[in-house]
Amino acid sequence: MEPSDLRRDRDFFAMLQRQALLRPDHPALRFDADCCLSYRQLLDRVALEAEHWLASKKSCLAVLCDGSADCVCTIFGAAEAGLQIVLLDGNLPEEQIGPLLRATDADALWGQENLDEDVTPYLTGGVTDGAGKLLFFTSGTTSSARAVVLSQASLCASAWNGSALLPLYPDDTLLCLLPLNHVFGFVCGLLWGLNCGACVALGRGPRFYGQDMLHYRPTAASVVPLLLGFLLKQQALNKELNLVLIGAGDCPPALPAALKRQDIRVSFGYGLTETSSGVALSLGEDPYAMTVCPDDRVRMAEDGEILIENRSCMMQGYYHDPDATAAVLRDGVLHTGDLGRFDENGLLHITGRKKEILVFPDGTKLYLPEYEAGIAKLLPEREFAVLELDGSPVLYLRGRKDERGAILAALEPLMRELPLARRLKALYLDPAPLPRTATGKIQRWIIKEKVVSQHDKN
Repeated sequence: MEPSDLRRDRDFFAMLQRQALLRPDHPALRFDADCCLSYRQLLDRVALEAEHWLASKKSCLAVLCDGSADCVCTIFGAAEAGLQIVLLDGNLPEEQIGPLLRATDADALWGQENLDEDVTPYLTGGVTDGAGKLLFFTSGTTSSARAVVLSQASLCASAWNGSALLPLYPDDTLLCLLPLNHVFGFVCGLLWGLNCGACVALGRGPRFYGQDMLHYRPTAASVVPLLLGFLLKQQALNKELNLVLIGAGDCPPALPAALKRQDIRVSFGYGLTETSSGVALSLGEDPYAMTVCPDDRVRMAEDGEILIENRSCMMQGYYHDPDATAAVLRDGVLHTGDLGRFDENGLLHITGRKKEILVFPDGTKLYLPEYEAGIAKLLPEREFAVLELDGSPVLYLRGRKDERGAILAALEPLMRELPLARRLKALYLDPAPLPRTATGKIQRWIIKEKVVSQHDKN
């Protein structure tokens, strides 16, 4: 089939209208293993959903995203009806859902059929200015997460921005295994394919990762590093797969190297929720050397921080948090907190993080000030730092080896309260003072080198 004609659509419905006109009977969504909606059928389903939400008189819909076709149609339809959309993790503990509904002014909730708790008391009177807005949380659902206000226009522009560098074609099948409540999953697992007129196969959840790869036989897939590692270990990559887009977390070099040995093209993406996903993509042999997307203007601050300008894809701000917005978005320039450099070919390399945030291979984040404050209460007067190693938090603490038992016992109450994935996986003790800058800040990169060295020796 011919390459897709790429356009900047103003909203999701316009994107579907364009594809339904070009290829009405071409498969748009495959789901539940054997079901399919053509572009014309998908457009019709979304139109019906829009009518439903217009009649509902609701103004802000929170969606517990489950990755299903019904979920996709609901999001697109409610957006077309002018509702503000709040995208939430479908696996959220019930006690966390209510406060998020209240914080985002939701007056309706989709996907509550399996909830035991009545969330009705948390639903508010809605909003008056939500048309076109979609709210994505920056880092799962921790108390430090912020709701980023994006729009249909910014998300569609982001899909175009990435497709201009890395196009799909109508005979491609893009497998969507990523959660739609994360902007990387929404843009690069869904809109990327629809924008290019490809078929998007919707995965059935974590239990079916390997089966879905072999059943749908995609030609392209978007993954986070943790998921890619799992698929490689399970030998679940199908022979038709020829392009893998990796994003939303630090990626060990062994993973793209393993794909290249199977003659699979690898592209690594850099982006943020605040920029509606992608800012740069690698197109050549080096997966870490990235070309900046057409709409983005990237430069480095004096300290190496990555600064981004992009009028088409930039967030409107953090929901109900003007101070936090002003702290990172100044005169239209996003101060990312990430560190980078341009090489001699003008390609972008990410070298580290300025922010005190750990990003794990599954794309989720851990806010160090909040996490370390809990540790400090239990270990007062102690010098320590929390780091990420092999996808888990580890503690580096000034102390003697014979103190290990007492330290672990002191931390036990805090660890019991945390999800398993966020509990400390190792304790490293060093009698020497922690390295610090001239202004007294802990030099985490030096500590990380020490920890990696000790880890490799063990």
